[in-house]
Amino acid sequence: MQVTVLGAGIIGVSTAWHLLQRGHTVTLVDRQPDAALETSFGNAAQISVSYCEPWANREAPLKALKWMFSATSPLLFRPQIDPAQWRWGLQFLGQCNDAAFERNVAQLVALGSYSHAALKDVVAETGIEYHRLERGIAHYYTDQKSFDGAAGAAAVMQKFGVKRRVISRTELLKIEPALHAFADRIVGGTYTPSDESGDARVFTQQLAALCAQRGAQLLYGHDVEAMDASGGSVQQVRVRDRASGTVRSLKADAYVVACGSYTTPLLKSVGVQVPIYPGKGYSATLPLLRPDKAPQVSMIDDQLKIAMSRLGNQLRVAGTIELGGYDLSLDTPLAKKRCEMLVKRIEEVFPGVADTRTPEQGGDPQFWTGLRPATPTNIPLMGRTKVGKLWVNAGHGTLGWTHGAGSGKALAELISGEQPAMPFEFYGMKPSAKAPVARTARLQTPPPSQA
Repeated sequence: MQVTVLGAGIIGVSTAWHLLQRGHTVTLVDRQPDAALETSFGNAAQISVSYCEPWANREAPLKALKWMFSATSPLLFRPQIDPAQWRWGLQFLGQCNDAAFERNVAQLVALGSYSHAALKDVVAETGIEYHRLERGIAHYYTDQKSFDGAAGAAAVMQKFGVKRRVISRTELLKIEPALHAFADRIVGGTYTPSDESGDARVFTQQLAALCAQRGAQLLYGHDVEAMDASGGSVQQVRVRDRASGTVRSLKADAYVVACGSYTTPLLKSVGVQVPIYPGKGYSATLPLLRPDKAPQVSMIDDQLKIAMSRLGNQLRVAGTIELGGYDLSLDTPLAKKRCEMLVKRIEEVFPGVADTRTPEQGGDPQFWTGLRPATPTNIPLMGRTKVGKLWVNAGHGTLGWTHGAGSGKALAELISGEQPAMPFEFYGMKPSAKAPVARTARLQTPPPSQA
């Protein structure tokens, strides 16, 4: 088949790659001059199957209410005059109970396991290098009450085959000696050796280049003007070249929308409503001053809900969710405070290891923000829409890097008439009785990732 994929982040590029693997002809479209220049550009770098936890839980409503009054809170709800935001918020509240939490965890872990296996297969086949570290992920706690709850969280993940275990401060320091300077603040942690980390942008751009080598047409610098639908099916997609202004029509047997948070307005234009809302996240990438003292294990800071990963001679710190529409500004007082919080924490945890100076002080911190496409359940929408020829692969929230390879593979399988080998409820498709339910056992030997 001829397939047009809209969006060249980790999800779209992975979809394109696996479609090519199945013999299809692919056109990949993105408004940016290269792949992975939006949400996949500067995420937390974690492949975090063991931390595939939805935001919605029974404690979330009270925490979100309290956090509304803090500029540096992990989850900041910024009320807008936007029915979509309030609709999303009400649906989110409906997921804040134990039954929904466990149901959602099962879906996310199943996809995470499947995706990690798919990522390993792609890396083995292509040899792509992307500052990959297979050292696991450690989650450290500075509050005893929070640490007391770590066993329960680990038990939930273990139930679905993830070897996430509670560890003492002493054991944590053996796993990552770089934490010694911060050790007196740590009360304990959890650790999953099968998780890993790496640069999503580098991986995605290299995979996109390989797609081109295998015959994919890459239309970078092209805006999607419109999807033209009639007779209950998409007939063509019109794209405009940003450089020349030329508009061209793309006709295909199937169209995949993998545009992250922008999937919502694009699908709405053809009558498809999806509960995807942007969650603004931040990151800072800092040059290392003391590589010998820098961490090798990717980590999660429980107090601030941020993630830290080493990428070669740099340290990436990322986190926070800000629900306030499609704002991508980095120069507002609020944005500056959230960026400063990330850098300050790095200096507290790893003093003198990275260059945490501001530009005014002569430093060069690379601040970034991206819109995480979140559903109320945190389960992505992958499958067939009600409009003929139109498929969706979006809504991955903070787990786009964790779920990217598997989401691309699964959708390519569905388009090809195959059944992905995992227990997952695909969008717009009836659950298959043939879908195996034991795939999560793979987690005991392979793979958090807050994007």
